[in-house]
Amino acid sequence: MSLDALCLSAVRSELFSKIQGMKIDKVQQPESDMILLSLRNARGQVSRLLLSAGTGDARIHLTNFKFDNPKAPPMFCMLLRKHITGARIIDVTQPPAERALTLVLEAYDAIGYKSEKRITIEMIGRLSNIILSDSDGIIIDCLRRIGGELSEKRSVLPGLLYRNPPPQEGKLDPYNITNVQLHDLIRKAIDSKSANAVTVDKWLLSTFSAFSPLLCREITWRAYAETDYRFATIKDDGAALVKSFLTLMEKVKANDYEPWLITTNDNKPHAFSFTRIMQYEKICKAKRAESFSSMLDEHFTRSSKEKRMSQRCAATLKTINSAHNKLVRKLAVQSMELDETSKRDYLRECGDIITTNLHLLKKGQQILTAEDFYSTSSELREIKLDPLKSPQQNAAKYYKAYTKAKNAQKFLTEQIKNGEKELEYIESIIEQIKRVENEHDLNEVRSELSLSGYIKTKKSQKEKPTESSPLRFLSKAGIRIFAGRNNLQNDKLTLKTASKFDIWLHAQKIHGAHVIISNAGVPPDEGTLCEAASIAAYYSAARKDIKVPVDYTMVKNVKKPSGGRPGMVIYSDFKTITATPDEELANRLRD
Repeated sequence: MSLDALCLSAVRSELFSKIQGMKIDKVQQPESDMILLSLRNARGQVSRLLLSAGTGDARIHLTNFKFDNPKAPPMFCMLLRKHITGARIIDVTQPPAERALTLVLEAYDAIGYKSEKRITIEMIGRLSNIILSDSDGIIIDCLRRIGGELSEKRSVLPGLLYRNPPPQEGKLDPYNITNVQLHDLIRKAIDSKSANAVTVDKWLLSTFSAFSPLLCREITWRAYAETDYRFATIKDDGAALVKSFLTLMEKVKANDYEPWLITTNDNKPHAFSFTRIMQYEKICKAKRAESFSSMLDEHFTRSSKEKRMSQRCAATLKTINSAHNKLVRKLAVQSMELDETSKRDYLRECGDIITTNLHLLKKGQQILTAEDFYSTSSELREIKLDPLKSPQQNAAKYYKAYTKAKNAQKFLTEQIKNGEKELEYIESIIEQIKRVENEHDLNEVRSELSLSGYIKTKKSQKEKPTESSPLRFLSKAGIRIFAGRNNLQNDKLTLKTASKFDIWLHAQKIHGAHVIISNAGVPPDEGTLCEAASIAAYYSAARKDIKVPVDYTMVKNVKKPSGGRPGMVIYSDFKTITATPDEELANRLRD
């Protein structure tokens, strides 16, 4: 879902009240189509303003999310740093009914004189752009240079005069429409030959600018309690539609905006608006957000980051899933072979019976039927013989098969045990890949997989990545809590960094992060213990469960088993607490 012009007007109003007068401290470009501005107010408080020109997710808002930066800043980022670092935001403007917003900046030129700069973000689909211009409107540079074949109506290139996006042809401005004009338009649509084919929402979308498909459906719903409503079925001469349309526009003109977020029943982002959306209330969940920035952050940034990390993790996850499936198949075959070794005593008995009856056997005989002295009822046993072998060779064949099965049983038991440990390790890797938050976390996982031999790296890539810090939290009581991001970090955190009197927590019998309460030997209060247990539950494979048992003990009771894979430990003298995985709590306590 894209940001429409009316919702953008609400965003502009909110941003103006929050960022006017703030100074730009830093300029970053974490993604090819994203700019992040660090802002500071007079009291020293820092905010981050996100500008995205992505296709389908173009937007501007304050964000609480953190992003990793590329090793070398792109050229456009360095240009912005040169021109706007230290600049002050003096205004936020929007062309009428357009999906574009301009930050008016008070900056300083190369010789120290004040000069006005403008950053314009255009949110118009595949042509979305971020444009830097001077006080005369001359384009200094832009994220996407549009010229030649792409410039059917205007060019956006350095040195040219910036012009607003051309208005949508044939569409009316909803801000200026009157009651009488709207009635006339609706009557014409009702009387038209296509009245039975055209739906009201499609007509609104094609007739007026600034409206999104969602708003057009909502206006229709509020008028007729349906979204797929046709003009031929209108009985009130369009009175309900006029009322619904004008009521919405009155709210817009009065700046009466409310940030509403629509999510599916499994909490996935679905839609958002500046007014309550009623058409989805029976099939989705609607909640009022704290602000338009938090609404857009929740709808776009979270899902966008998850999608991008999912794409980057795909190759690594495919490799490790392949190794997992291969090991599962191998263990299944080994288990079947182990079951076969349970018949080894029967083979030895056959050899004994053949040896006892050697005097009755002749070369070329195919079956021996003899008394089974291993049976309590002295039944007869039929034993298959190889006609090409002598009686002694047949007996030796069964003894050899028995010895082979006996050795295989010992070997397979050991192999299955090692395989199950390896499977547990691979599953822990899969779980932590699903938990990676950024590129650095993924590189650390790939480094561990390279050391374990699951992936190959080029010689130029064998440099050890910079170690990241564990996740840090601060309990309500002010006590530090740490959580490992991956297996190597879990080992370091538990076995090297933590004090032996700190409290160690881990989700019971499932893969997850090692969590440490850094309490300096003082028993933690119940609230801190519950918060740490919730963090351990959330950063585990059981994060989607309602209740998760979490074990906790002192760090001194946690040991590394001999030959154990990274992240694997054994512990004793522990207690168990039941916790609820809580993402909101984890984010709130995160330092």
